[in-house]
Amino acid sequence: MKQLFYKVQASGNDFILIDKTTKSETTAWYKKFSRKFSAAKTGIGADGVLVAESQGKKLVMRIFNADGSEAEMCGNGARAFALWTTLFKKRFLNKGYMEFTTKAGVIAAKVEKGIPSIRLSEPFDFRGSVKFKVNGRDIAASFVNTGVPHTVVFVEKTDIIDVDTLGSAIRYHEKFKPAGTNVNFLEVLGKRKIKIRTYERGVGETLACGTGAAASAIIFALRTNILQPKNNVISVLTKSNTVLTVSFEYANNKPSSVWLRGAADITYTGTLEL
Repeated sequence: MKQLFYKVQASGNDFILIDKTTKSETTAWYKKFSRKFSAAKTGIGADGVLVAESQGKKLVMRIFNADGSEAEMCGNGARAFALWTTLFKKRFLNKGYMEFTTKAGVIAAKVEKGIPSIRLSEPFDFRGSVKFKVNGRDIAASFVNTGVPHTVVFVEKTDIIDVDTLGSAIRYHEKFKPAGTNVNFLEVLGKRKIKIRTYERGVGETLACGTGAAASAIIFALRTNILQPKNNVISVLTKSNTVLTVSFEYANNKPSSVWLRGAADITYTGTLEL
């Protein structure tokens, strides 16, 4: 059995994308596939696998982490997925726009001058102050779900943080059971510019995280009180040294219409012998 794949990346978040719009596989098959081929030394190497499926005329995106676990959503993965759709699945486009279903809800997307943007599902479960202790340290954090759960910790300098050790301890903390949490360490660079490093469930530290950038931007705006009803725009510098742009509206004490924009690429294609 042979499987065509696309290697895609967005801000350093890299994925194996497979087209299963005509014949889907079982969840167990996808999990095994992701564990095998996401491995850097014995497989292709990736943060995870994006699967394109269809339900009638609807496009579906599924995300499997490198450890085989299925995620609800991935912002950078969705941007790469949107770029792939415009190139290879034009039947799902409607005047340049598209929508695809994820476990976090329906994601709208567009690609303008080769740069994909996605509208995330509406943020929820905001917690402005979450206090707990890990590794003997008192942590004061904030939390919001931007399609997947994210904890945000403000730090003076992201470069000196042991992201894997501290991120893992927070990810598994009892405060966030049973689902766990992704963890973002946020450094303020300016009035509307921040820098983040992110620990992702099922992956570890990644070069970038789209939903983490959105969560960090929203919490930064809320904590620093720079909100306005429309056109809240925050620049987010990631570990890959690329910038993601997060924009959103704010009304009735909650953010909405959150858009994530940034470059993405299809780096190569290939065929696997299964």
